[in-house]
Amino acid sequence: MRKLRNIAIIAHVDHGKTTLVDKMIMHSNIFRKNENPGDLILDNNDLERERGITILSKNVSLEYNGVKINIIDTPGHSDFGGEVERVLNMADGVLLLVDAFEGTMPQTRFVLQKALALGLKPVVVVNKVDKPNCRPEEVQEQVFELMFNLEATEEQLDFPTIYGSAKQGWMSKDWQKPTTDITAILDAVIEFIPEPKTINGTPQMLITSLDYSAYVGRIAVGRVHRGEIREGMDVCLVKPDGSIKKQRIKELHIFTGLGKERVQSVASGEICALVGIEGFDIGDSICSVENPEPLKPIAIDEPTMSMLFTINNSPFYGKDGKFVTSRHLIDRLNKELEKNLALRVEKTDSADSYIVFGRGVLHLSVLIETMRREGYEIQVGQPQVIIKEIGGEKCEPVEFLFIDLPEDVSGKAIEIVTQRKGEMLTMERKADRIHLEFHIPSRGIIGLRNQMLTATAGEAVISHRFLEYQPHKGPIPGRVNGSLIAMETGLTFAYALNKLQDRGTFFVAPTVEIYEGQVIGENNRAGDLVINVTKTKKLTNMRTSGTDDKVRLSPPITHSLEEALEYIQGDEYVEVTPNSIRLRKILLKETDRKRSGK
Repeated sequence: MRKLRNIAIIAHVDHGKTTLVDKMIMHSNIFRKNENPGDLILDNNDLERERGITILSKNVSLEYNGVKINIIDTPGHSDFGGEVERVLNMADGVLLLVDAFEGTMPQTRFVLQKALALGLKPVVVVNKVDKPNCRPEEVQEQVFELMFNLEATEEQLDFPTIYGSAKQGWMSKDWQKPTTDITAILDAVIEFIPEPKTINGTPQMLITSLDYSAYVGRIAVGRVHRGEIREGMDVCLVKPDGSIKKQRIKELHIFTGLGKERVQSVASGEICALVGIEGFDIGDSICSVENPEPLKPIAIDEPTMSMLFTINNSPFYGKDGKFVTSRHLIDRLNKELEKNLALRVEKTDSADSYIVFGRGVLHLSVLIETMRREGYEIQVGQPQVIIKEIGGEKCEPVEFLFIDLPEDVSGKAIEIVTQRKGEMLTMERKADRIHLEFHIPSRGIIGLRNQMLTATAGEAVISHRFLEYQPHKGPIPGRVNGSLIAMETGLTFAYALNKLQDRGTFFVAPTVEIYEGQVIGENNRAGDLVINVTKTKKLTNMRTSGTDDKVRLSPPITHSLEEALEYIQGDEYVEVTPNSIRLRKILLKETDRKRSGK
């Protein structure tokens, strides 16, 4: 049995997980001297690189002092909590990263709670001690308090703490004595994280992740719980409902470095990938043929938000995308369900629309953005929170909201949150900033970020996590201003836009194609206004009394996908195509809108 450690790296978003994994990879000399892998090696898809966040958890392994360490990098956003919950099953211990200035944040609590419940041994890493006004000792105390509050065992509370800066590439047991490399953290992993236990008996493995290869199709990834799995062996695939299928393992791989290595057999405790298993889902068990004993499937928290996904039926459909029919849409959603555990899809009365449930706006918008880049055209409705009936009372999801911001704008922030039915819990000073904590309904968080960043001149740092279901809090004021709606299909003209500038702010520039019923701006007042921006200046040979003034237009507001989803009202859709994001009314003709209003 090779010496082995399985660890997951967990932390709040932006506390340095992927950067630390980079340094561990570089330290173990996986790459040749002439290779330059760049930064954030594991954030390998375009979306992760653009947004600077981890979305999918990934495996990598390295050798240190004759011990193989399997590392799992996890996402930090609570919207991708489903990823974290499923991969923690593969680890024996966790590296908990905490920012030396920010301290324990909402997602730190969420992931730590899951890890402690599974009985994993934590090693705390206080990262970013090179920041000005950092407070490593206080943060270490905070972590201890948090673990105590989460009912950690005595063994878990006796955790080692390593200090350092992943960015500068050093770790040490004392933050005032910087070292030159990160060996302190690797030594701590080998010393404090237990080696996986070898359990003898018939083979057992839970599928916790999946990989895909264009040559062999879907690959099942998981950790061997008991016994030994060999190449060419006959096994049973047991579903959570108890149904059993007989399968044969064609190839067996373990993770080495950033790739995989084919092996003949894998013993219990090791993480491996199986080729040749068909029709599996995450949460299924691989067992022996003679005596199938399935493992307990993964428990995943329920989704809290839903959106309507429908085919694109706007006048411009099919201009950009390759996949535009409802068959393409449902096939793609079903494919996503296989690997995205926190997602649910339900049919509606219409054959073209589906309701998709997820953890939050970010969770669903990442799916929409991925589909858009693959060539899909879809329309998405306003995000809705999931209302449940508990004990005969209407209940809605409530979240913990954390805001860090300068003192002079804190009053404004508190006012915005309380208007959205938020209740303030604490207000404390951290260096030159104020830290606020609230309980707020999930409905109140939709569209909050934009409003908050505008009110605080972009200074507010906002994070939130799901708390529980509580009785319905009553109506929350939405967007006050109405929409500016295009009267007819055609090209926008600077002449017409200029004449209508006093009506509101525009989302479209001159010489852009628009269609009737498209939302092209925000009205200055409440209520929608239908305007004609396709009108040109009449070119006659009559002399005009005034000379032609130069047209001066304010630049149009362009929404990102999340902003667009949070901006729309109940009677509007976001139309998403590979090249553009447009807002539109569900009913494009004004006469239809008036009729439905009656």
